[in-house]
Amino acid sequence: MAKKQNEQVEEKVDLLDVLFDENNFDPITLSNDQGASIDFEQVAIIPMDNETYVILKPIEAMDDVADDEAFVFKIIKDENEESKLVIEEDEQIGEKVFDEYYKLLDEEDNQ
Repeated sequence: MAKKQNEQVEEKVDLLDVLFDENNFDPITLSNDQGASIDFEQVAIIPMDNETYVILKPIEAMDDVADDEAFVFKIIKDENEESKLVIEEDEQIGEKVFDEYYKLLDEEDNQ
C-alpha cells in the first residue's frame, strides 16, 4: 500500500491506483532498508515480458546517484496480495526496461 497525504487525513490507497493515475503528480514515497523515506518522481510504467516495471527518479540528491539517474522497480504482490515495488537488481532486465522506455519515447516523438 502507498500512503497518500491529504491535509489532515492520511488514507491508504492501492499502489497501482497511484501509479496508473494519469492525473497524479504527487511524489511516490518509498522507504529504504534503514527506514528512511525517499521521494521519487514517476518517469514511466513499462509492461514487459508479463511483468510490470516502473522507472522512478529520486527527487532529492542521493549519495552515489547522478542527478539524471533513475531506478527500475518491479511491481509484485506480497503475501497479502497487496502491490509492492522492489528494485530490479538484474542489470540486463534494467537495461531492457530502459531500452523499451527509449523506444516508446522515440515512437511518441515520431507521431
